[in-house]
Parts: sequence; structure tokens; C-alpha cells
Amino acid sequence: MGQPRKALRTTAIGTVSAALLAGPAVGVAPAAPAVGIQAQSTATGIRFVDIEGDGGTVLKANVITPSGSDGTHKYPVIVLPTSWGLPQIEYIAQARQLADSGYVVVSYNTRGFWQSGGKIEVAGPPDIADASKVIDWALANTPADPGKVGMAGVSYGAGICLLAAGHDKRIKAVAALSGWADLVESIYSGRTQHVQATAMLAGAGYVTGRPSEEFQRITADFFSSNLAKEQELIAWGKKRSPITYLDRINANGAAIMLGNAWGDTIFPPNQYADFYEKLTGPKRLELRPGDHATAEGTGLLGLPNDTWTSAHRWLDHYLKGVDNGVEREQPVRLKSRSTGAYESYPDWKSVAATERKIDLDGTKKIFANIDSGANGGIIFLSSILDQFAKLPPMASIPLLPRSFAAVWQSERYGSEQPVRGTTKLHTTVTSTKESGTLVAYLYDVGPLGLGKLVSNAPYTFHDKTPGKPFAVDLELFSTAYDVPAGHRLALVVDTVDPLYIEHNPSGAQLTFSSSAADPSYLSVPLREK
Repeated sequence: MGQPRKALRTTAIGTVSAALLAGPAVGVAPAAPAVGIQAQSTATGIRFVDIEGDGGTVLKANVITPSGSDGTHKYPVIVLPTSWGLPQIEYIAQARQLADSGYVVVSYNTRGFWQSGGKIEVAGPPDIADASKVIDWALANTPADPGKVGMAGVSYGAGICLLAAGHDKRIKAVAALSGWADLVESIYSGRTQHVQATAMLAGAGYVTGRPSEEFQRITADFFSSNLAKEQELIAWGKKRSPITYLDRINANGAAIMLGNAWGDTIFPPNQYADFYEKLTGPKRLELRPGDHATAEGTGLLGLPNDTWTSAHRWLDHYLKGVDNGVEREQPVRLKSRSTGAYESYPDWKSVAATERKIDLDGTKKIFANIDSGANGGIIFLSSILDQFAKLPPMASIPLLPRSFAAVWQSERYGSEQPVRGTTKLHTTVTSTKESGTLVAYLYDVGPLGLGKLVSNAPYTFHDKTPGKPFAVDLELFSTAYDVPAGHRLALVVDTVDPLYIEHNPSGAQLTFSSSAADPSYLSVPLREK
């Protein structure tokens, strides 16, 4: 990773921006944890409790039981770990709905945040142990059925749910929404730091919680691009990645529902889809337009929400035995960014029934360190605009400066092209420097040359021999987008994007080439109509 020219400046901007982007999650400083206090709210039926977590750490929690519970009847129990930076009341609306339908619900503030004790461990071993401690408490202190234990959560809570499912055999069902399966592929895909996403998380952690010394050291190394620490960073991330414990998760056999957004700028959908394919138990994958946690956000307010409706159906079937047909439905459910219509598939590989290759002929040379005008947008804002107004980031493809952006375009399509799944780039790159970063963008280009962003992904290389060609294989972030008839697809590659830290030394140049022996191409996944 070296010391990229703009790393420190980018980090400072990203960290300052974090407080602005995190919204209500970072608005109040955490109070010191209070121990041994329990309160009963007669107006809401919510009981606020202290639960002893791993190592005696106090976890602030709330409990809701079904009305009329006399202590003799046992109910399925749902444990809800909070999202990153949010207080324990996050799930109140959903907890009430679950309790009304016959669940004991225990929601707790994860360690290190708000009034819970301890420090932020970023889903480390203490967080996994905490989940089991909360289950222990629920079984001992509520009318919870030990044979019907489930977990659900959004974002940080989703990741903890999946990790816990690999360590606690009592967990029978999980609904993990806007979470991660591979932390490294989420914030360091293509060996590139996702600076806006990580700065937002770090900023929110400092404002609403107490970061551990390890977390502080890891983020410092991450932002400073300390290549000597790269393997340590990767090992730290893998330890906190559910996919690392895939064998345990499959052996324990929990029924797992995964939900995410196409434009999730913190946990992109690719890593969730890859994880889904490797699960062997009952499973379901749902992907919708939006950014991180926006697909299920209205449900946290108690409003009608498709994601939470699906989660309730999933939990009802696998914890309560309700014959609602969820197990007979095709398990991969996608919502198009373009039409808002739902589509169902038997598995992830069936999403892209065919692949169309676009040849990337010729040789193109670009100068690094200059933003061409093509970019992935701004964390949250861009994908939310796409979700609600169908306004993704745009660029005028004819006006992109070819000195700083390599551009290839397909022919105009005579019919609509439904892009579904993961677009793959294969090319040959020659750099004048040993390190560098490139960012690939796929655009839907209209008759006037205006391109709407379909997908993107970064790629960073180190220790290459200057002047010696090397192959690059890059998967762009998965999506569901319909290219209208009369439009064409364009691949744009440049070297600077505000979403990522770039590693281009001053004066660097990149050359993209194709040969008969190793042709360059873009493979676009299409759904058959």
C-alpha cells in the first residue's frame, strides 16, 4: 500500500464527513454504563434490563413478551443485536410486532456503544460470546422456548447474528439484513480501501461508543496505507467474517435469510451472494434498490416494509412452524432498480442466464492522479437518489477526457437488456510504476451520450515491474438494471474516485491492451426475456 500521495488528506476529509453522514446515529455522546438497574415501562410493556455479557460486561437491553403471558407457556425467542452506533431502542417497533405475534424479544446494545459497557470489538470474539450470554439470560429470565431460538439484525447486528450462528447451536433461524459475510471484501475489495464507508463507521464509533485499542490501531493502519500491516489487517477482518466459519454455520444448520441493497456502499452485495451460494441449510437471498440499511429502514419506524415482512415470514416458518409457503418459494428474490418489479430464481447462478462479452479492442493509455469525472458517487446519497428517484451518478461519456479515462462502448441495442448479477472485466495492464489504482465503471449510455452508472469497482496493485504487462480480473458490484432499447453500454476506467483511496504515484501512466492470445473483454450478465 505504501504511502499514497493523497491518503492523509483523503482520510481527514472522510473522517470529518463521517459525523455528517452518520446522521442520527452519531448525534449524542454515550453515557457511562449503569449497572444493576431495571425499570418497567407500563405504557409500552417494555422491560429495560441489564444483562451480563462476556467477562461480566454489562449490556443494556430491553425485553418484550407476548401480552397475557403467565409464565407457564413457552414462546419462541428472537434476539436482536443493535446496529453500529444505534441505541437499544432501535428495534422497538419491530419488537412490538414480533411480540404481538407470539415471540419473546430481547434487544441489546452491543458492547462498547452507548450505555453498554466494554469497548468496541468490531464483532470480535467478545461480541460473539455476548450473543450467547444474551440467549442464556433470555432462557433463564423469560418464557422463552430453548428449542426455538432465533436472531435478527440490521448491519452490525446482522453480522453478529451470522457469526453467532456458527458458534451457538441453539440458534435455529437468522434474518441478517444489510450485513456482511466477508469484512475484507466489503471494505477492502480489489485490495483498495473504501475510504468513505470506513471513515463513516470509524467516525460513528468514536462519537457513539468507546473504540478498543485494537480498533484504533487497525483503523490507523488502514487509513495510512501501511503495506507492512496488510496481512495483519486481512487476518483481523477474516476473524470477523462469517464466511471464515462457513463449515460451522453449515454444520449447525440454522435457516438463514440474507437481505441487502444493490447500492450498499458499506457491504456490497457480491460478498453476500457468494456466501449465500456456499450455505447448505435452508436459505434465502433478497436484494433491493438502495444503500446501506435503506431497504429495511422504514420498517424500523413501524411502517410497512417488504424486507421486514419477509423476515417475519422466515422466522414464523422456521421457529413457529407456520405453513406460510416460504420454504416452497424460489429462494433468490431480486427487485429491479429500473422497474421496481420483483423476480425470483432458484439460485444465484441462475440470475444471469446468459453472458454477453464486449470486446475491449485496441490500446488505450491514460495518465493517473486526475479524476476524469466518472465516479461512483457519494456514500448513501447517490444510491438513495437511485432508489427513490432513479437518479444514479451520471457522466457525459463523450466529454470524458480520454487522457485520463479509457472508454469502450458497445453497439446500440435493438431491445432492452436486463443486466442481472455480476459484470466481470478481464484486461491486460502495463504501468509505468510498481503500484497503482484503477476504477472500472459500467454506464448505460443514452442517445445524447449521457451515461447512468450501472456498477463500479476498484482495483489496486503493488510490486509490479514497471513496463511489464499483467492480467487484471475484476468483478464489478452486482446489480439488477435494465438498459433501454436504443442505448448502449460503456466501460470507463480511470484512476481516481472519492469513494476509494488511490495508490497512483505521481506521473504514473496505465496502458490497457488486448492480444489474440489473451483478448480483453467485459462479460455482462443478462437475464433471458
